[in-house]
Amino acid sequence: MPEIQFAQIDAFASEPFTGNQACVMPLEAFLPDPILQKIAAENNVAETAFLVPDGDARWQLRWFTPTTEVPLCGHATLAAAHALFTLQGVDAPSLTFVTQVSGELFVTQRPDGRLEMDFPAPEMVDIPLNPALTRALGAEPVRLVRGPYLAAQFDSVDTVVGLKPDMELLCRIGDETEAGPGNVGCYAFGGRGVDVTSRFFAPGSGINEDPATGSWHCMIAGLAGPIGPRPISCFQAHPGRGAHIEVELVGPRIKLRGHCQTVIEGRFRF
Repeated sequence: MPEIQFAQIDAFASEPFTGNQACVMPLEAFLPDPILQKIAAENNVAETAFLVPDGDARWQLRWFTPTTEVPLCGHATLAAAHALFTLQGVDAPSLTFVTQVSGELFVTQRPDGRLEMDFPAPEMVDIPLNPALTRALGAEPVRLVRGPYLAAQFDSVDTVVGLKPDMELLCRIGDETEAGPGNVGCYAFGGRGVDVTSRFFAPGSGINEDPATGSWHCMIAGLAGPIGPRPISCFQAHPGRGAHIEVELVGPRIKLRGHCQTVIEGRFRF
């Protein structure tokens, strides 16, 4: 019976039971895609990260939700780096992850214990407000932006926190984005001790609401440009979990910073 080393990690989390769950599974070579998808479905967390060595401090990296492979996943990249640094004992100042769609991604350890990811800044463009999206979210945004996902800005944090989307309707909206329909971030400036408060709904990717989404915060880094050229403190207000993520736009790249917590280690048999 084949076995794979397995770790479940709370990413963008200063303590267990917060942030977003990711499973990290190192491999010698990628298994067939249907097997990777079945493993991710069995793990049944937001994303499972599969790693294959690709040279000195380099790994090939792929991410699967319980239902599909995704082109970019921030929190599972952070979790993968945490697993390599703390569980695998990798001794390197930084790690390079080679991805199929998003190019090379870099993660370093900061002196304060946080990990810092270096991602490409996404292309974004303002688009007209969409009445169907307003109906699906139950509130009208003040701005709508198309990028990897749809980004809907609201004029108050309370509106964002109080959203109760119709997930069935939401799944039909956003096919013009890179991620496809049913992937929508909602945000407002301000919040308790932070610059930006947001939520991220992804029923199109098999996750009704994601607790901490690094790729979504790559969009926030650009959308929060009026705040100024400095690190931006963000809170993803998922009911029951929530995550603090710091982002910074540096030229054509995005820095994302946060902590991780290992909650489970074991072997996956199939």
